[in-house]
Amino acid sequence: MSRFPAFALAALSVFVCGAAAAQTQTFKTEKYDVAVETVADGLSYPWSLAFLPDGAMLITEKTGALRHVTGDQVSAPIPGVPEVWVNRQGGLLDVVVDPDFATNQTIFFSFSEPSADRRTGGTAIARARLILDPAPRLEDVTIIFTQNKKTDSGHHFGSRIVIAPDGTLFFTIGERGDGDRAQDPFDHAGSVLRINKDGTVPANNPFADGKKGAPEIWSIGHRNPQGAVLHKGTRTVWTVEHGARGGDEINHPQPGRNYGWPVISYGRHYWGGQIGVGTHKEGMEQPVYYWDPSIAPSGMAHYDGDKFPEWRGNLFIGALRGQLLARLELNGERVTHEERLFTDALGRIRDVRQGPDGYLYLLTDDRNGKLLRVRPSQD
Repeated sequence: MSRFPAFALAALSVFVCGAAAAQTQTFKTEKYDVAVETVADGLSYPWSLAFLPDGAMLITEKTGALRHVTGDQVSAPIPGVPEVWVNRQGGLLDVVVDPDFATNQTIFFSFSEPSADRRTGGTAIARARLILDPAPRLEDVTIIFTQNKKTDSGHHFGSRIVIAPDGTLFFTIGERGDGDRAQDPFDHAGSVLRINKDGTVPANNPFADGKKGAPEIWSIGHRNPQGAVLHKGTRTVWTVEHGARGGDEINHPQPGRNYGWPVISYGRHYWGGQIGVGTHKEGMEQPVYYWDPSIAPSGMAHYDGDKFPEWRGNLFIGALRGQLLARLELNGERVTHEERLFTDALGRIRDVRQGPDGYLYLLTDDRNGKLLRVRPSQD
């Protein structure tokens, strides 16, 4: 563990972003000299990136647009996205592509869903078909999950989605800025959740019968998990979540387990006071890894590509406050080394993904957000 102190007309289908060749930076890392090049810019607080089978990409913007990216061309907002409750950290958030997209054209996305009076909101998961010809659009949009107990808070929506090998969807929801909610197993807030692709509850969920917790919940005690990934070795879900002033955590959520927030934490309150009872309590799980002080982690990737052989098996975590990309080496489920890349050079890193070409792709969290590609400098 670390102990370091709305929408355009379809006819307006494409605009071309800044020239990538003029926006390339080089960096020396422990293993490689790398080039970071701008693929596209002019994005409005981009939040998530997903690859389609043909190598094209989908990008969500927190402000409510879903875009289709081919090369350095970014589409106008794709029609069909439901109404989004854009409020501070809330908006259009994660997007993932079904492994069988080539045959079913299905994607899933998370967003902050407004209540009927639009005064409150909560995390929702939607399924849709992405039709690409003659221009991208969404059809058959269905909301398959709606968070219970919506509030007027604009904080801590969580919202990363992972499609597990068995076809179920894992996703995260923060505790909406109210820590006590994370200890209520009947409250979706502050949890990792698991549903089937049609929104039904898997029979082997830990609270599937609804007697001891909400049927959709997988684990509780999470503060604001904005990163989640499928570990490519164990084929299990790992998450990363924001602490307060310190105490950012990587966890490997197990069914029915309690991960402690706000009873235990390795951080402190923003005003400096102790959180809960300290760092340990019987019946509550310890993190795989933590940061103190906080780096404000967001997107997460587990690398297994061939462009960076010495990075195979490493975790990559984007950081907002830290404005860096953390590279973590693993030995089984133990983190053995951390390297911090691009500190203060690229801005707030909201998402990190491995591309089908073996390169890493980053999104920067900014009014003029960028899609960046990380490659060996000699390529």
